[in-house]
Amino acid sequence: MDYQHILQSIQQDLQPLAQVGHQADYIPALAAVNPDQWGICINTLDGTEHALGDSDVPFSLQSITKVFALAMSLSLEGDDLWLRMGKEPSGTAFNSLIQLELEHGKPRNPFINAGAIVMADILVERLNNPEQAFINFVRQLSGSPNIDYNFEVARSEHSVAYLNTAIANLLKYHSNIHGDIDRVLRFYFMMCSIEMSCRQLAHAFLAFANHRDPFDHAGFSLTSSQVKRMNAIMQTCGFYDEAGEFSYLVGLPGKSGVGGGIAAVFPGRYSVAVWSPRLNSKGNSVMGMKALELLTTHTRQSIF
Repeated sequence: MDYQHILQSIQQDLQPLAQVGHQADYIPALAAVNPDQWGICINTLDGTEHALGDSDVPFSLQSITKVFALAMSLSLEGDDLWLRMGKEPSGTAFNSLIQLELEHGKPRNPFINAGAIVMADILVERLNNPEQAFINFVRQLSGSPNIDYNFEVARSEHSVAYLNTAIANLLKYHSNIHGDIDRVLRFYFMMCSIEMSCRQLAHAFLAFANHRDPFDHAGFSLTSSQVKRMNAIMQTCGFYDEAGEFSYLVGLPGKSGVGGGIAAVFPGRYSVAVWSPRLNSKGNSVMGMKALELLTTHTRQSIF
């Protein structure tokens, strides 16, 4: 498969969308990002890498980090994790309070904000230094020791955290947060603030495309079955209330973030990361979504 030629074709096909959408300006630090950037990188399980555009420019991962949090929480809790959250698509916005109230404080899945805040609570409760453990885990997965949190972004999110604070309080009311709300939220915003490039992110997600070798990174282990089930949750829940559309158009498990990034995997073959800050109304990258649709179209390969 000539992935480099395919990426060049995708770049040309994306040009009509270059000015469509807006970056996540409700987070002050993200509002200042140049929206006219685009990068993509593919890592294959046989050891090849193919990149194009701004693939080495770090960007804010935001909700993509929920995949890392899920891996760590699942390693620590096993199936007990699902006593505190579900595995179903939300069908509502990622920060919906209504759904959480109707379902008595049990988040619909780990990838909406409520689910990720519960996972932050688990990691704060179970780990002596969750911030250090989390960044060590991400660094080892990516093979990049220089990856770090962006403290300005974390502070920026904390300064406008009204809805996430309401979510956390509702979770606490239903006894689904055990720790101090402010401590848990500060860690949650730190997780979201991690910056990586497409090249680093594709490398980090390669472990989730690999169901053959043991998953054991920075002291956190998952069985092949658990990694497959993480793929299933990415497939059905990884794109907020646009998960069905992504599954229909792209046909790969993945996770998006409002920083404009998307990471996806073709189990047994490759991982891919794409970034463009301009978002659609659902909070997903316009060019990122289209790039991955074109990737599976040009390669004539998806999981279906």
